[in-house]
Amino acid sequence: MAITSFSTRMQAVAAMTFLAAAGPAAGLKAQGLESTETVNRIVGSQVKQEEAKANTEAGNVNTAIDRTRENIGTVRKTSKLDKVDIVFLTDAARSEGGPPPEIETKVKQHQDDITELRKEIEANALLFNAIESRRVQAQDVLAVEFDNPGKIVIYAAAKPSN
Repeated sequence: MAITSFSTRMQAVAAMTFLAAAGPAAGLKAQGLESTETVNRIVGSQVKQEEAKANTEAGNVNTAIDRTRENIGTVRKTSKLDKVDIVFLTDAARSEGGPPPEIETKVKQHQDDITELRKEIEANALLFNAIESRRVQAQDVLAVEFDNPGKIVIYAAAKPSN
């Protein structure tokens, strides 16, 4: 009886040691957002990014900023998307002096709504993980536009972290 009990305890100790050693490494690999496949699995949507000049996109960004109030509710309700497009307005990044005057004026006019939009993005697991996967901070999001059903465009005054 003593031999069986000792053998069982040794097997249990060996199993616990294995799990303790393998657990942290497995967790780190599972949570990494470096892989496109991992991001798509977590977000459940295809996440794409593009770079654009703020002056070129000013009309689209300003239209999206004007719709911020209505888009806040849509962000709050969004739980599934087919596609997430992140448009990096590289020349509007803080390191470049911020958005050009025509966008900055709209941002100031809708400052409270944009602040609320950013909070909703942070509270939405899908959108937060989508922007986080591309190293975008919520405070850099200027506007969102729901282009088609199942698709969102996020305009960010930031540079991609290649």
